[in-house]
Amino acid sequence: MKGKYFISYYIVTLIFSMFILSGEALAHGTMETPVSRIYNCFLENPENPKSEACKAAVQAGGTQALYDWNGVNQGNANDRHKEIIPGGKLCSGGNELFKGMDLARGDWPSTMIAPDENGKLDFVFRATAPHSTDYFRFYVTRDGYDPLRPLEWSELGSSPFCEITSVTLDNGRYKMTCPFPVGKSGKHVIYAIWQRDDSPEAFYTCMDVEFSEGVPTAWKSLGLLRAQQALSSSDKVTLRLFDGSGGDAETHAITLSDGQTGADDWPFHLAEEVNSSSSLVRVGVLDSEGNIDPVRDSQGNTVYVSSDSGFSFELDIEMQDNGGGDGGGGGDTCECCEQCADPGPGPGDDFDFAYPEGRGSYGPGTVVLGTDGNVYECRPFPNSGWCNQSEPYYAPGTGLAWADAWIKVN
Repeated sequence: MKGKYFISYYIVTLIFSMFILSGEALAHGTMETPVSRIYNCFLENPENPKSEACKAAVQAGGTQALYDWNGVNQGNANDRHKEIIPGGKLCSGGNELFKGMDLARGDWPSTMIAPDENGKLDFVFRATAPHSTDYFRFYVTRDGYDPLRPLEWSELGSSPFCEITSVTLDNGRYKMTCPFPVGKSGKHVIYAIWQRDDSPEAFYTCMDVEFSEGVPTAWKSLGLLRAQQALSSSDKVTLRLFDGSGGDAETHAITLSDGQTGADDWPFHLAEEVNSSSSLVRVGVLDSEGNIDPVRDSQGNTVYVSSDSGFSFELDIEMQDNGGGDGGGGGDTCECCEQCADPGPGPGDDFDFAYPEGRGSYGPGTVVLGTDGNVYECRPFPNSGWCNQSEPYYAPGTGLAWADAWIKVN
């Protein structure tokens, strides 16, 4: 039976619950702009990453690290980062779980960065559990940095190029502006340290970037536009831009035809439509000369806006057939809209498994009977990977972070 199905994909707002145990948060955050190495691999899909570097990271350290992208930390750092994190293990924060992030490779996906018209660079940290901050410090690798060698402290020099000591949480994010590092070209790593002041705990982020050789740009990144899979002919894809108060600023839509439905194709055609008709937003890849042009790549296009007026965006996918695939938004995904989502089973309806029976085979939409007697549905990708993770964190209804993985049905 055919009908219209709507899936709304928030590119820059992935909804994660915050869980507190004995005053300590279970998950904390990572850099969203420029995207961190670990967060990029998570957004590629832990179970089937696209880039060779992320595939190698999974082979080296497994998928759990990517699902725990917001936990690269040292609990007792207390400003002793160089003392407690060995050279060559900076991107993992010296944490064995994240060792795949330390692989010395030249093909880590990178973000092109350029100074704004004031010679500044914006950073956005996705704080899944905010904490009182002592500082954020930002380092950049030295000239002559070789990504084929393990990242040592000596590669970062003795001083950060930026230090931020006061941050304000805005829609689950810390937004910071730093001087743009001068004299850099080519690929580098920006290394960020977030030191709490209410705890000795600190968090670490590696960002793979490519410098645009100082060419200023008036465009600011809002985040990546990602497609997880192909759509179908006649499906409709809409990019909606919202202003700082949440009001509609612009809407750009295309209805897909044959030859436009592939996961590498429909973001390209949507970007062409946006770029030809908007003065506020561009979609594509920033090049070394400050231009933004779309590419045929399911993971490669970024959404940029022309000001810092609090814009955000959403990608809506309207499917004409239930068999048309679950689409794919950007790195961040939300659930189906309430007005058109399948409400799932009601009280007394069947379920697929009585949890934890069948764990390891759960996927998006799998319905289980929880140990608390309620029924739960496994969330869409990318959260669905958590459904198979072991207790105590993700057990439906009772785990410390169960809502990251499950939707309560009744």
